[in-house]
Amino acid sequence: MDMTVIRQASANRFQVEVGEHVAYLDFTLAAGRIVLTHTLVPSELEGNGLGGKLAKAALDYARSQGLQVVAQCPFVAAYIRKHPEYQALLAPA
Repeated sequence: MDMTVIRQASANRFQVEVGEHVAYLDFTLAAGRIVLTHTLVPSELEGNGLGGKLAKAALDYARSQGLQVVAQCPFVAAYIRKHPEYQALLAPA
């Protein structure tokens, strides 16, 4: 199963397509920040680690672009708590 995450800049999302299904993480960009707003993994794809792959891709992108992260999505916030190497990316509250 190919689980390559791509950034769809025109749709403001990171996504993985598996067959007919698409898992994605939506974001917005503003003033040096990336706001990670919503993650969706279809039930048919749950349990394959796609949510984590999407979060990692978005956070790695933020790091490479020098962006601060606002984790509005509860899944991404939990991912950051479990992966402290991304804590430094969080924008001040």
